[in-house]
Amino acid sequence: MIAALILALALAMDAFAVALTQGARFRPHALGAVQIALAFGVAQGVMPLIGWVIGAYALQFVAAWDHWIAFALLAFLGLRMIFAGEHQDEALKLSGAALFMASIATSVDALAAGITLPTLDIAPLPAAALIAGVTFALSLVGVVLGRRAGDRFGRTAEIAGGVILIALGCKILVEHTGIV
Repeated sequence: MIAALILALALAMDAFAVALTQGARFRPHALGAVQIALAFGVAQGVMPLIGWVIGAYALQFVAAWDHWIAFALLAFLGLRMIFAGEHQDEALKLSGAALFMASIATSVDALAAGITLPTLDIAPLPAAALIAGVTFALSLVGVVLGRRAGDRFGRTAEIAGGVILIALGCKILVEHTGIV
């Protein structure tokens, strides 16, 4: 379950970074903060389940390479998060359709990570619930912190999430290949 918590924290970093920026630039009140957190939490909880279904079906065909696939996906996602954290564009105020699109966009990595759940030997429903809960909580905290501290921490959070995903991919690779 520790691996699931680490995965949940890493996946929540991009939503946290966006929520932090929203709080800093647009100062949403309590209802707006909850709407942002709920949108990100739900999307981050559903997408790993979709990925898990894909991964569970495909795993039977790629069992010999599953750890390499998991490593490649997590490393790619981690590098993407690191690159995005270093090159963020101007924030768009998120509400309605823009909030929906942002929640889907920030959860694409959760879909890809869901593909790796069978390799982590984590039950999909508890993992998805944990990912959703952690993302909701961190997004809510992100909006509140953003309102207070400005948007200077959003990039750092996204870069940290990327590093965590790469480390998780390395852990899977080491455990399955015995490389040390």
